[in-house]
Amino acid sequence: MSHEHVSNTKRIWFVFILLSVVTTVEVILGLIKPEALHMNNLFHMNLLNWIFIGLTLYKAYYIVWAFMHMEGEKANLRWAVVAPLIFLVLYLVFIVLVEANYIFEVFKNSTIKWNF
Repeated sequence: MSHEHVSNTKRIWFVFILLSVVTTVEVILGLIKPEALHMNNLFHMNLLNWIFIGLTLYKAYYIVWAFMHMEGEKANLRWAVVAPLIFLVLYLVFIVLVEANYIFEVFKNSTIKWNF
């Protein structure tokens, strides 16, 4: 039985370029902060932050998809690996946003001064 070596160079470059483009978009949006995204809110957070969260989740999912070779697995195994990751990341984002909003309200509505 002979096994033929298959080069993954094109695949590696595709993943590298895709993740680089997504990261570049994030950096450019962070530098220019478009007013239409930065000044409009959705669920008490500006749209720019929602875009950052979405792009970061996309990158995390794609890294799992590409580097853990999930594209060749059965759907049940893919969801068994990816679903807990998505749930935990969304739960972490929820906790961070709730706590940040609480701290902001405490400093905004009390006599405690911003010292940082």
